[in-house]
Amino acid sequence: MVAMLKRILVAVAVLVVVAAAAFFVLAPGYVERALNPLRMPAEGWPVSNEAQALHDRLVIGDWHSDALLWDRDILRRADRGHTDVPRLIEGNVAVQVFTTVTKSPRGQNYDQNSTEAADNITPLFMGQLRPVRSWFSLRERALVQAEALARAAEQAPDRLRLIRTRGDLQAVLDERAGGKPVLGALLGSEGGHPLEGDIANLDVLHEAGFRLIGLTHFFDNELGGSLHGEGGSGSGLSDFGRQVVQAMIDRGMVIDLAHASPLMVQDVLAIPEARPILSHTGIHGHCGSARNLDDDLVRQIAAKGGVIGIGFWADVVCGATPAHVAEAIVAAIDLVGEDHVSLGSDYDGSVGVPFDAANLAALTQALMDEGLSEDQITKVMGANMIRYLNETLPEA
Repeated sequence: MVAMLKRILVAVAVLVVVAAAAFFVLAPGYVERALNPLRMPAEGWPVSNEAQALHDRLVIGDWHSDALLWDRDILRRADRGHTDVPRLIEGNVAVQVFTTVTKSPRGQNYDQNSTEAADNITPLFMGQLRPVRSWFSLRERALVQAEALARAAEQAPDRLRLIRTRGDLQAVLDERAGGKPVLGALLGSEGGHPLEGDIANLDVLHEAGFRLIGLTHFFDNELGGSLHGEGGSGSGLSDFGRQVVQAMIDRGMVIDLAHASPLMVQDVLAIPEARPILSHTGIHGHCGSARNLDDDLVRQIAAKGGVIGIGFWADVVCGATPAHVAEAIVAAIDLVGEDHVSLGSDYDGSVGVPFDAANLAALTQALMDEGLSEDQITKVMGANMIRYLNETLPEA
């Protein structure tokens, strides 16, 4: 009887271990598939030979992918999500900003979120079995994702290069001009909360390779107010936020206002040397979503030399096809001019998109269908972003 009981207990223990292993292996992928759907026809979107030839000539850049959040090997082509190095190279992308996501409020929405709300990212990191140091520290959570990108670049320098300076950027562009299919990766943070209210952490992130920081995400933080926070339009840039912005300017870092409150946008624009961007957004006058900043503020960002990255998801472009994204890009050109519009996909950012990185030529086709010239398409698809980076990043 005792021996039988032992065998039963051992069998139960084995089943528990197998079930736990299956959960940790399968659950993260299931979550990503559910949150990052690809809404593309099975046969793909039609792309003419002319559009494909133009696409292949372009130098393409995108301001926003959250692929590092999902803990998959970005050097391998995945059967889920929107980006990885093979698909980005196949889509002829030259420069991709990979952003680290470290906190997301439970019940996240575009209207109002509490800083104190339960966090979605903590259980995700636990389920992914990320290093324990990242479970309870936003700074460490950002650094763990940065380390994953650095490891990938070390493992495949022929395919992936980190961009920290203008020299790094030019080296990638030169190699691509010589026929080498290499991707340049620039590291960013979705929100300034990984600084944890300590300006010394900016140097920690900078040393780890971060060259772009979105000041806020879906909630107010130590830097100031979010477009979706509790402070509303009355919550601007804090004293700490001003300190961070000036330090970013001094270091040649990109200031991103994609989730900033209107007053925070105004406060940043009032700083003489600030040239912020909107990395992923839509145009409110074209698509009246609460996610899209007021048109006048978008104009002011462009007037200071910033660029506007147009997103690929329905909430910001009011549609789910390449044509809808192209229409939003045309609206952006009408609002701020062709020299200030770029791509800000929000790939892998818990959104559905009409095409993944490998099928980006569908957007080139849609822009041609909208009547944009080759020069305009060249600017929007990457030249404006490359120009901005060359004007902003440190030389070496």
